[in-house]
Amino acid sequence: MSLDRSHPLLSADEVRGLWLGLIGVLIFSLTLPMTRLAVGSPDAPQLSGWFVAFGRAAVAGILSLFFLAFTRAPRPAPGDWPLILAIAAGAVFGFPLFTSVAMRHVEAVHASVMLGVLPLATALVGAWANRQRPSAGFWACAALGSALVMAFAVLKSGAAAGSLSIHWADGLLLAAMAWGALAYVAGGKLAGRLRADHVICWALVVSLPVTVPATLFAWPAQPVAAPSWWAFAYVAVFSMWIGFFAWYRGLALGGTVRVSQVQLVQPFFSMLLAVPLLGERLDALTLGFGVGVIATVFLGRRMPVQSRTTITTLTSRGTP
Repeated sequence: MSLDRSHPLLSADEVRGLWLGLIGVLIFSLTLPMTRLAVGSPDAPQLSGWFVAFGRAAVAGILSLFFLAFTRAPRPAPGDWPLILAIAAGAVFGFPLFTSVAMRHVEAVHASVMLGVLPLATALVGAWANRQRPSAGFWACAALGSALVMAFAVLKSGAAAGSLSIHWADGLLLAAMAWGALAYVAGGKLAGRLRADHVICWALVVSLPVTVPATLFAWPAQPVAAPSWWAFAYVAVFSMWIGFFAWYRGLALGGTVRVSQVQLVQPFFSMLLAVPLLGERLDALTLGFGVGVIATVFLGRRMPVQSRTTITTLTSRGTP
């Protein structure tokens, strides 16, 4: 994939879309390491996962209120609200809550592999929502990717426990992946009706009656280290808000099929960034499974998917 402006097959908008998509992926790549820094470890806990999940949504929701007012955003149509609620359920509550709770108990490099098949999960949800029929090749890639993730979880958890097992936090990461897929498919549909940067804002604003009281209720009672507060600020402002602006705008300019390909590098970015930020170790097992998962996603995204009337291309979105 080339981002060269002189590429004869790419228009100026497509090149801009690719760069914006890459910026969005870079922002999202820091989500897992920053969440880990915010919540700490079992030996050195910091902010609770509940506070990080609800707090980041509350901060981004308040910013969204001002942004929607400043841009004079029109009120969504009645038919848009079910999709907005689906985005809120997945991107505002489900994905942040499950990942924030899980990240205290697993390292960021580990979680990056577990969530590496999110694009395929999104494609599966999208196929169901759009009444599409994935090909046998797509199902094979999805099954292989899922098997790799489960094998990785069992091997890593088993190595720590001394026997083959799976950590309960891995179950939370898998649940986060399912909620994220739901939100991305709903967001993909809604982005065709509303301005791209308004999509996440409406989902955040409609969630404020829940996220603000929940944030105050979960407010930390003990002192928290400054780096954890800075990490929380990052996931609130960038992961939950600005990252979606760049990502959705990039998809709108460059096209979903082309721009979404840059998401393939997100797990690598997350793993590499976790090493200097958190002092984590990127071992051969994690790197090998990470490469395997990304390869299955790469192949699966190129397998045909048929609707009942036409052949369509599955779309996917980036990790919040």
